[in-house]
Amino acid sequence: MSNEILNYLLKEYNQKKLNAEIDLEKRKENLYKLIPRLEEIDTELHSFAINTAKNILKNSHCSIQNFEEKIKILKKEKDKLLVENNYDLDYLKPFYECILCNDTGFITDVSFNTSMCSCLKQKLLDISINKSNMYNLKNQNFANFNELLFSDEVDFAKYKFNISPRRNMLNIKNNCIKFINNFDNPDYKNLLFVGSTGLR
Repeated sequence: MSNEILNYLLKEYNQKKLNAEIDLEKRKENLYKLIPRLEEIDTELHSFAINTAKNILKNSHCSIQNFEEKIKILKKEKDKLLVENNYDLDYLKPFYECILCNDTGFITDVSFNTSMCSCLKQKLLDISINKSNMYNLKNQNFANFNELLFSDEVDFAKYKFNISPRRNMLNIKNNCIKFINNFDNPDYKNLLFVGSTGLR
């Protein structure tokens, strides 16, 4: 997968994240007009967060505990206001498409190791499949294999086989299924498809 495609997708992710955050600001603005106390609580929470950070730098543990208690009380009041006004508790959070990575494409674990999110991996896989002309896998698979499309007539002069085209295709199908079922087995042989240009 080229860096160009990955960069394009990451720009798309940045835009999605930005759109979710712009949407949140609009929702906040409207909700603050309907329930002014919510804006007051958010302002107080922001102020407490700054003061808590300052006290951590000063190593003032007593003040930190006091701030944390006040923050809990304010958050409880905020949740109560949302429920009383028939809003979901997540209404004042961004509505990201992917809740795992918050539309960044990457996840950071507790050890601060970053890995690609499954949603971004899926997008890269989809692009690869489309480039490989395998985008119609829902229809083009063994479950839809129709052996009746092939002749049951043996014609050695034409096909250079003592079996019919249908029997030959069924043998090929069975070998493909065996290959799939033994894909992780290093002792199992690979498959090689050959033919004239344009065959598929």
